[in-house]
Amino acid sequence: MPDPVAWSLRRRLLVRLGVPLSLILIVGAVGTFAVASHIGAFVHDRWLLDSAMTLAQQIKPAGGRIVLDLPKSAMEMFEWDTIDHVFEQVRSEKNGAFFGNAAIPMPALQLSLGEPIFYNATINGHPTRIVAVAMNNPAEPGDRIVVQVAETMLKRKALVAEILTFAVPLQIAIFIIAVLAILIAVKSSLRFLNNIAAELSQYNPDALVPVAQIETAPLEIKPLLNSINQLIAKVADAQETQSRFIANATHQLRTPLATLQVQTERALREVDPTRHREALAHVKVALERLGHLARQLLTLARSERSAEAALQMRPVDLVQLARDEIEEWVDAAILREIDLGLEAPASPVSIDGEPHLIREMIGNLVDNAIRYGNARGAVTIGVFTNPVRLYVDNDGERIPPLERSRVLERFYRRTLTTVDGCGLGLAIANEIAERHSATLIITDSPSRRGTRVSVVFTSALRIEPLAFQHHNATKT
Repeated sequence: MPDPVAWSLRRRLLVRLGVPLSLILIVGAVGTFAVASHIGAFVHDRWLLDSAMTLAQQIKPAGGRIVLDLPKSAMEMFEWDTIDHVFEQVRSEKNGAFFGNAAIPMPALQLSLGEPIFYNATINGHPTRIVAVAMNNPAEPGDRIVVQVAETMLKRKALVAEILTFAVPLQIAIFIIAVLAILIAVKSSLRFLNNIAAELSQYNPDALVPVAQIETAPLEIKPLLNSINQLIAKVADAQETQSRFIANATHQLRTPLATLQVQTERALREVDPTRHREALAHVKVALERLGHLARQLLTLARSERSAEAALQMRPVDLVQLARDEIEEWVDAAILREIDLGLEAPASPVSIDGEPHLIREMIGNLVDNAIRYGNARGAVTIGVFTNPVRLYVDNDGERIPPLERSRVLERFYRRTLTTVDGCGLGLAIANEIAERHSATLIITDSPSRRGTRVSVVFTSALRIEPLAFQHHNATKT
């Protein structure tokens, strides 16, 4: 027998509907037999009792004894039956039987006056139904008369068989009709699923459009279709993101690779040592730009993968993450003679986040501030509370308000900038902030002429606003 887990939905429905229906048929057949037997027994027992009471009424006292005042013709009519044999017996408890068939046995139970007892016995080899009624002897006080009437059980069995002959075929017909109705209902109900299966079997994975027919779907199927459509939408978004990433990466890598190739060929052609060193310096710059772009693209890819899956959120100390990330950018700040500092509480400021992505976000903000800040200037990273926010200040050129939303777009670069970059730093930071239900805001620096980029968090867990510490990572 196949594993029920592997059964089709159609088979499950048929089994779960067919088994109870079969049990109902069996119970109905047994019930019909019981009812038919009860009806047959009730009707014929009533006739036996009426016959016994009729005989009892004909018992009369005569000359100090009792007699049965019943004509022979009436007795013949009483015993006449074309199917069963009828027996009767009248007896005195003291003097024994004085009328009828002495072979009728007495009941096992004690008789009470006026209360008939029905019981079964065998007479002349035939199963027989008997009724016994007790009455006082009118001719002899202290004695009782017992009237018994017996009948073989052929008519009873015939009546039960006749009732079953009509009832059982009717039940079978009802069962067949019910089975057909179930088959039709199951087939009709599963037709929609079959249509959906046919549609999915012909589904074009490149199209990634929602499954049709959801409006006409049964209520029980709509959650499944909604889940399928949501999955298709997620796959479509992931596919679009992947395609966009590949296209953007291809476009952005084309120029630095071409530049690197040109500078390398130039270095190979130069024989003058000075010009050769200059060409190699250009190759080094091109490699640095290419490496920066590759790192940004990898960060973007990690951010997108995290967007497709649930983040592994846990409590993290924003101050410690900022301090750790600043240490990674000390060398870059020293090269430009930038004072890199941190303003943060002395105690932890905990948020609910993914630590690697938070560090990537801070790193991109610091990198962006160093690149676009003034040489021999200052870059400050700050952590504040109530609400929890992280900001990065520089003293470079301010971003005009009309461009502040544009610089958050991927690969967008301001037209007048002369700084090497790929237009991904702020876009990556903004996407990571959104993944943490935080808001990235660009404003003018309140203490310098440059720009402040702030990230306001709403997932703070514990804030202890103690004394602030100002720490300079670099000094010039």
